[in-house]
Amino acid sequence: MGFWKSLFNGSNGSSAPTLVSVNGSIGPTLAIAKNGRDAKSASSKITFSKDRDIDLYELEELCDAVGWSRRPIRKVKKALKYSFLVVSMWEHRGSYRRLIGFSRATSDHTFNATIWDVVVHPDFQGQRLGKALMKQIIKELRREDISNITLFADPHVVNFYRDLGFMPDPEGIKGMFWYPNFR
Repeated sequence: MGFWKSLFNGSNGSSAPTLVSVNGSIGPTLAIAKNGRDAKSASSKITFSKDRDIDLYELEELCDAVGWSRRPIRKVKKALKYSFLVVSMWEHRGSYRRLIGFSRATSDHTFNATIWDVVVHPDFQGQRLGKALMKQIIKELRREDISNITLFADPHVVNFYRDLGFMPDPEGIKGMFWYPNFR
């Protein structure tokens, strides 16, 4: 419960990272280590953005990198347009910028939100950046006073979300799905 408590209280017991608001960035700027170097010597910086103007082909490349099935670009564009919140994660190396993470949420704008399409490029997995991305989208949802946050998880990532404080429905309610042409 410490993860959720830190979001609601605004602190996790350690000093808060410096927030940036330059060029549409939100949240902390993170220095990452590459090839065993420490973060202070890393030339790569990670930022988060809520800007929806994402190159759809760059997003498709990111999804391809993790092995997701291709979706029609026109539908992805529509999903972004109608999402309540979009949070992207970017690597900056000098003037070079690359999309390395993405998430979005739909919502009723009052009580509930569902997080979708959480993806981190394989080159950046295992560096706690997925956790940082999730923390950022939850923080933004909480800033909008959304208190019921849900998601659907593939079996191989259930423990990742569980470690962030997500749990199967405590009431034991099982999700139900309707698919066209089921019958």
